[in-house]
Amino acid sequence: MNYEIVESFSSLVREKSIDKDILVGIVEDIFGMMVRKKFGQEAKFDVVVNMEKGDIEIYLEKQVVETVTDPVTQIDVESARKKSGEPLDVGEDFVEIVNLADFGRRLIITAKQNLNQRIKELEKELIYNEYSNTIGEILVGEVYQIRKNEILIMHNKNEVVLPKSEQIQKERYKKGDTIRAVIKEVRKNSGSPTVIVSRSDTKFLARLFEIEIPEIYDGIIEIKGIAREPGDRAKVAVESHDDRIDAVGACVGMKGVRIHAIVRELNNENIDVINYSEEPLIMITRALAPAKLKKVELDLETKKATILVAEDQVSLAIGKGGQNIRLAGKLSGFDLQLVKEGAEYDIELIEFRDEIGQEIYDKFIENGYDTAQQVIDADIEDLVDELQLDEEKIKEIVALVKKEFEEAEVDDEDGDEEKGKETVAKEASPADEKQKEETVSHEQTESPKEENAETL
Repeated sequence: MNYEIVESFSSLVREKSIDKDILVGIVEDIFGMMVRKKFGQEAKFDVVVNMEKGDIEIYLEKQVVETVTDPVTQIDVESARKKSGEPLDVGEDFVEIVNLADFGRRLIITAKQNLNQRIKELEKELIYNEYSNTIGEILVGEVYQIRKNEILIMHNKNEVVLPKSEQIQKERYKKGDTIRAVIKEVRKNSGSPTVIVSRSDTKFLARLFEIEIPEIYDGIIEIKGIAREPGDRAKVAVESHDDRIDAVGACVGMKGVRIHAIVRELNNENIDVINYSEEPLIMITRALAPAKLKKVELDLETKKATILVAEDQVSLAIGKGGQNIRLAGKLSGFDLQLVKEGAEYDIELIEFRDEIGQEIYDKFIENGYDTAQQVIDADIEDLVDELQLDEEKIKEIVALVKKEFEEAEVDDEDGDEEKGKETVAKEASPADEKQKEETVSHEQTESPKEENAETL
């Protein structure tokens, strides 16, 4: 049994990189428990584990006395001399080597079970510590099982989980594929820790930028913000801490080689890279590129911005399905409201009657809300008081109206949008008209140098 136990522990040291001292401590604790069960809690003993030789030795210590009053800690002179073969006298210590077979089969089986349990707990703790200390880092694994709502990935002989909600929707995987993902969360449970990884999280995009762009890894260029709709489009704001280095140009790379490496990893997700600015006006203008803006009015208290654009720029500003204006709002931190030049763009509320229901539609009309813009601009608390609906329901309706309101103009101008995707635009902000800007997407790698924004 000695050799089997030590050999199994040696294999753990090799395979799991578990510290030898920790394992020796476990063995000593288990065998110490066995000694106490057999000889009593007062027993004096020493457990010696030699991992190199594969030996476990247990030494039981007793004091030599004339008359034994405690057989656990004492031994008479005659017995001590007989067992040791030495002329021991009263007061000296007698050391006896305990054979494992003396413990009995039941106690040995119990010890083995305890050892296995302690080893499993140790492995769980090691896995948890390994991954919890690397949250936010990218791992590379192999797909070994595909389920309906998750993909199981093998990484360093450990199982990690890529849930459906953390996948890029358009991607398809098969068993044996090599996959990269960012460690998002580590959960403790009754079994082994569950390691959750993600490909849709903004941290994954940030880590890819660090890998492909040395200036970001070295801290010369800093990522100030990311807004992303995984698999479709992302906007990344960057800032250079070295005046000699162009942040956007460094991220794009020669002929777009750097940004295209990231785009390929993300299943051809469009990536717009813009220069960060602390000025909200400039930031909003850059975030909405390639659309040209006529005027931007800011309300810094409510974090709202009203943006005037020419009729031919509406579809560019809104983007497909309202994507461009949504991402620009996330990146800038402002609620963006678009107004078409010449007349305020609006939709009659009756267009939303089927979605919100006849009864709620009638309440809006009775209280003077005839158009989508009026509903969007109204204060939530006022709507709750006037319509006598709960706040969550009101927020849900306003969100629905706002989403369809933003998409409506795009539906009428799909042709203009496709043409606008290859348009190279200058920034419209008077406050930043001298500063050049590059907006990077994978669709077009090279543009004329005289333009201020690139769509790649």
